[in-house]
Amino acid sequence: MSSPVSAGASRFARILALAVLTVSLLPAGADAQQASRNLAPGFTHMARSDKVVIMPVDVELFSLSAGGVAEPKADWTAAALGHMKAALAGKTEKLGLNSSELGDAAADEFAEQTALQAAVARSIALHHGVAGGWALPTKGGKLDWTLGDTLKPLATKTGARYGLFVWVRDSYASAERKAAMVALALLGVGIAGGAQVGYASLVDLDSGRVMWFNRLMRASGDLRETAPAVETIDTLLAGFPAVE
Repeated sequence: MSSPVSAGASRFARILALAVLTVSLLPAGADAQQASRNLAPGFTHMARSDKVVIMPVDVELFSLSAGGVAEPKADWTAAALGHMKAALAGKTEKLGLNSSELGDAAADEFAEQTALQAAVARSIALHHGVAGGWALPTKGGKLDWTLGDTLKPLATKTGARYGLFVWVRDSYASAERKAAMVALALLGVGIAGGAQVGYASLVDLDSGRVMWFNRLMRASGDLRETAPAVETIDTLLAGFPAVE
């Protein structure tokens, strides 16, 4: 049986491979085209009275070995978590959200629901964000996804109408990986040096409907520093629904 650490690294390796493929397939201007598809049908804005609960940022950072094995880095992750939490608080204030943060202890009660939301977000990123051959015909190109009634207990506990979820995985090439990249480049072979993958979702806690979604898949960014972490949050929440 694999350990939680090795299982997590294995999942990240699959996500990393998808991210690299995705970046290579996206046409020029794809982000602008996708921006208009990030809202659920019929949803245009939030009311000022709508309360939003900000779920704890789910972030993990990895170092890539020469062979591409992803090694979790606890110290990097701790630094990134602090930077992103502060950046998210600042961003939600600028957006004018009627929001409150759900503490880590309280969030543990909803670990299964949060994991389900992350799984749904990965599916949206692939089948709706990337689309193309991965698009689901039944969706008709619309952001039509739901978690059902699984988040109703969160609405009851917090009194919020919506939940904002942020999930990010980031990797960085080790010195050995960088050396391998240079050596292979001389032979005409290119290998990835890492990728930043993230999803942000606004979910109606009563219906479970995903009202807004944005995804980030790129080969740049550094969450270990304050300014890049702020830029990542700004990019993830670009096009967030207006509050009126």
